[in-house]
Amino acid sequence: MQFIERVRQRFVKSSVAAPSTVAEPLLETENVPGLVEPSPIPEFERQSETSLAVTSGSLQAGWITDVGRARGHNEDSLLIFVGEQESAGAAPLFGLFILADGMGGHQAGELASALACRVVAGHLMSQVYLPTLASLERGATQPSLTEVLAEAITSANRAINQTLPGSGTTLTCVMVFGERLFIGHVGDSRVYLRQASGEVRQLTRDHSVVSKLVEIGQLTPEEAVVHPQRNMLYRAVGQGFSLDVDVQSQPLQPGDQLLLCSDGLWGLLSDEELWRIVAAAPTPSAACAQLVAAANAAGGHDNISVILVKTR
Repeated sequence: MQFIERVRQRFVKSSVAAPSTVAEPLLETENVPGLVEPSPIPEFERQSETSLAVTSGSLQAGWITDVGRARGHNEDSLLIFVGEQESAGAAPLFGLFILADGMGGHQAGELASALACRVVAGHLMSQVYLPTLASLERGATQPSLTEVLAEAITSANRAINQTLPGSGTTLTCVMVFGERLFIGHVGDSRVYLRQASGEVRQLTRDHSVVSKLVEIGQLTPEEAVVHPQRNMLYRAVGQGFSLDVDVQSQPLQPGDQLLLCSDGLWGLLSDEELWRIVAAAPTPSAACAQLVAAANAAGGHDNISVILVKTR
């Protein structure tokens, strides 16, 4: 992507639950006699695709990141954490789903996206999840969760400006807390919500030049799709010490589906095609793998990352 053009390197942190890959039988290595360690392959090939999944009592989640067909390496970063307690007096359901898309044309885009994920997750764990485990209730004097989320992303912005000057990244974070959904967003990665009724909404706004031109009526949505500046951002993490963060909150209902994705996915597949694939897939992890395959079949000109979360 560009603040000018982007390439990315994948950084993935799995959830606390034991992950399984899309091709689950590959995990059963004890049943394969004479298993031989594969020969070394180039680093960018080993990083080309990572797909994992977690299933809990209330959430199912799958995620994948892929280098695509045109890039030599992947600068996207994903971080997933799910905490759920099954007991009397249980702590509220907690989930973090973070996607950052490092920006090409700048120094260390892959490091910026990885650092942004870690800083945001660390802030939210220390300010939301760990205190909740200690007391189960947030005090009236504590800042709102939307304020905490905005400050987490602002902290990531400071960290990148201080330690990786010249780099940048998009950053989209979904935090599940109890029965509510909180979103913090900068850049043009997206969050979609599909409700049990079938209604689909894009919850985030693209912070891109062409999106702004569409908003003010200077471009049509159809023109924006093929505009030469469609990947140029006017807002990103790490591009100055002042940063506006979009934050929002809304109820999370049983049967809701959340789709987080980089522009390497939504830039190649229509919203209708995205959700057709999701609806036909048997699991979130299978849906993620099929979305990446479809984006690669459509050209795969960028890194591709997607997280799919279903509530139960």
